[in-house]
Amino acid sequence: MRYQISGKHIDVGEALQTHVKSELGETVEKYAQRPTEAVVVFSRNGHEYICEATIHLSTGLTVSAKGHATEVYAAFEGCREKMDKQMRRHKRRLRDHHKERTGPVEFAEAPMYVLAASEETEDSETDSLQPLIIAEMGTKIPSLSVGEAVMQMELSGSPLLVFRNEKHGRVNVVHRRDDGNVGWIDPSIG
Repeated sequence: MRYQISGKHIDVGEALQTHVKSELGETVEKYAQRPTEAVVVFSRNGHEYICEATIHLSTGLTVSAKGHATEVYAAFEGCREKMDKQMRRHKRRLRDHHKERTGPVEFAEAPMYVLAASEETEDSETDSLQPLIIAEMGTKIPSLSVGEAVMQMELSGSPLLVFRNEKHGRVNVVHRRDDGNVGWIDPSIG
């Protein structure tokens, strides 16, 4: 597995890098057979250290976690514990569903745009209907089952996930609702 360990405005020494590689490698080895890359970023916010870690699995799924503490090693341990819990749940769900993905997740390319935040002005109404595009980039949309999409959304900590439904090939969305449940938008139904 490739490791990319860095710090934002802090120095990440050899001892911390070695600790991260051994502990994270041990955690990932327990639950995932083929991790490809781990990205760990340390930063500081006032007196608090923040550790953000993302692991990319060969199946196409991504696991993300974040930890906070007043010491850098404690921040990493908090992040590692969250990641351990997420991966344990993921492994349990795979076992419970009796379906293990045999091949990697397929991705479709799609354009992605960043729109400027709208500011209320006294311009005409037609101008406000045309958003200002401030960035254009590409993104990848995975082909997943609904259960895998929910797992991926939870593993990455995202509030929503756009995916191509493996069952019928159309674009679907799963999202975290305000009441804590998961919503599923499937335009092919109804």
